[in-house]
Amino acid sequence: MSSSPRDAKVLWLARLEYRFHAWREKRARTNGRRPTVAAFPGYGSTQWVRVLGRVLIPPKAKRRERGDYAGVRGWRSFAAVPIAHARVTVMIDGVSHEVAADRGGVVDAVLPATLAAGWQTITMSVEDADPVDARVFIVGDDIRFGVISDVDDTVMVTALPRPFVAAWNSFVLNEHARQPVPGMAVLLERLVRENPGSPILYLSTGAWNVAPTLVRFQRRHLFPLGAMLLTDWGPTHDRWFRSGKEHKHENLRRLADEFPDIDWLLIGDDGQHDDEIYTQFTIEHPEQVAGVAIRRLTPAEAVLAGGRTAVDDHSAAGVPWVTGDDGAELLERLTDVDIVRDVPTSS
Repeated sequence: MSSSPRDAKVLWLARLEYRFHAWREKRARTNGRRPTVAAFPGYGSTQWVRVLGRVLIPPKAKRRERGDYAGVRGWRSFAAVPIAHARVTVMIDGVSHEVAADRGGVVDAVLPATLAAGWQTITMSVEDADPVDARVFIVGDDIRFGVISDVDDTVMVTALPRPFVAAWNSFVLNEHARQPVPGMAVLLERLVRENPGSPILYLSTGAWNVAPTLVRFQRRHLFPLGAMLLTDWGPTHDRWFRSGKEHKHENLRRLADEFPDIDWLLIGDDGQHDDEIYTQFTIEHPEQVAGVAIRRLTPAEAVLAGGRTAVDDHSAAGVPWVTGDDGAELLERLTDVDIVRDVPTSS
């Protein structure tokens, strides 16, 4: 079947993007810069691990005397040069594996491994660069509960649906100015503490470019560490931009297949498509959903985001479905439906 003129244009744009990054890579190497691996938190079972990272040549950055980046702004996350199809060596418990990055430099590979439950450390390296430590959370065979959380306007106030403000937040704003959604760190930490060994995964439509920023944000605001499932920006062979909704649908279904015995608590907000996506997943996998928690945007956030998604009556879904303005209210609602244990207050 022949491709349409629109498809041909998108394919041409994808090729142009590839050539542009190839030119940037050649220029960076000529200047003596070499690629490295940005390792992201991954996850797995006691028989396999999903390794996540990105091969890139980072931009030069001035550093303060103590070693921190001086004024890390969003544009630096997108200034790195992705290295397409790089060969990456992954070392897991003394066993070496070789995997290939995709055309955006992203490494996303499932490898066999026999590791103990909990956080484990593996290494990743490219070319002659020093190995980089990567952490993976191994889910024990006896675990029956897990958490999947959105990021934008659920964990971090970003107002991502607003094109111009989203661009400002992503490219200009100093990362130390990014604000957490009140109470969400406490809620997620409470869930992890009450369910030892349970995985927490951050599923976002954000670009892989911002993964290091999100990791630093989590540490700074005391969010529990978890694997990040992000996506890549830019054209594909059949569309101008990747579908954020499809990215979330695919990863939810994948997690359901990978961990058939886990019941997931799904956390999101009403400013994008989380309610719709979680509804569909609950219909497809009702036995694998422990509950759904939807954060309501503030009136100002809803206006700037172009409105909020109507949260329908989900009483027929067969799982607890709660809403709240922030993490504290969601914690209260989840306590009411016995997903979070009620802690008696001392008199």
